[in-house]
Amino acid sequence: MKQELKEYDLAIIGSGVAGMSAGIYALRYEMSTIIFGDEFGGTIAKTHLVENYPGFSSISGMDLGNNVQKHLEEVGGKVNFEKIERVERQGSEFLLNDKYSVKSIIIATGTKSRKLDAKNILNLENKGVSYCATCDGPLFKDKVVGVVGGSDSAAKEALLLSKYAQKVYIFYRKSEIRAEPINKKRVQNEKKIEIVTNVNIKECPGEKALEKVILDNGKVINVQGLFIEIGRMPHNEIAKSLGVNLNEKGEILVDSNMKTNVEAVFAAGDVCEGHFKQAIVSAAQGSLAAESAFRYAEDFLILAEKK
Repeated sequence: MKQELKEYDLAIIGSGVAGMSAGIYALRYEMSTIIFGDEFGGTIAKTHLVENYPGFSSISGMDLGNNVQKHLEEVGGKVNFEKIERVERQGSEFLLNDKYSVKSIIIATGTKSRKLDAKNILNLENKGVSYCATCDGPLFKDKVVGVVGGSDSAAKEALLLSKYAQKVYIFYRKSEIRAEPINKKRVQNEKKIEIVTNVNIKECPGEKALEKVILDNGKVINVQGLFIEIGRMPHNEIAKSLGVNLNEKGEILVDSNMKTNVEAVFAAGDVCEGHFKQAIVSAAQGSLAAESAFRYAEDFLILAEKK
């Protein structure tokens, strides 16, 4: 027996700040909305400390994500933790996972961590190699760890790890880390942190667990943990399947109203083109995408009535 389709005005794919913000606005517009996510909160939930989100001088990423989720629930929304594997266009609507029929879509799928090109590193993921200090930092209490990268995110990861580890190395391929001035000063003032510049990690020896790193200058440094913070890549598989235009980095191209080149498909958050990947930007883009989806729904109904 064929499964009956569940019908909605809007599907939001992504449960980070962008997706949940879009959900809040869509529900306030009284659109029938379903929100999908692989994991709670997206990138922000894995961020130790957020000090640049208006209204909160300092808040953990997890708490900020919880607050946004609570707001979503207060307007009648919830995140369905179901991975969207298939999205197909059927006439003027879309079919998701052969179960949901929707009139429009907001893609807010965010990003995933970029992998480090070093020998044996993939074999040591979850065996000393990690992509989240907030998640795994406590496992390295009184141990020696390293952070790969020179961004503000790398600096904040190192600062968090210094609360647990005996020593923290920052390995960066350029001559100077490029963190925000306040975090750069914090790193420089933290005695547990040592910055090693102009290096790349060539190899990560270890069978059952990470033992050390071999640098491209020939030096060997013993570490029990290595946290990779060398940037992120867009989760763009759904966008690709729908024929959405991407830039050379694989990010979704949108106009000022968060519209893509595909009718009834909008996008928001870190998956979109832009150099400033911040929670406040994602929240704004999510609200804009929802507003655009609402205007599209109005036009859709008007056209349907004329027919």
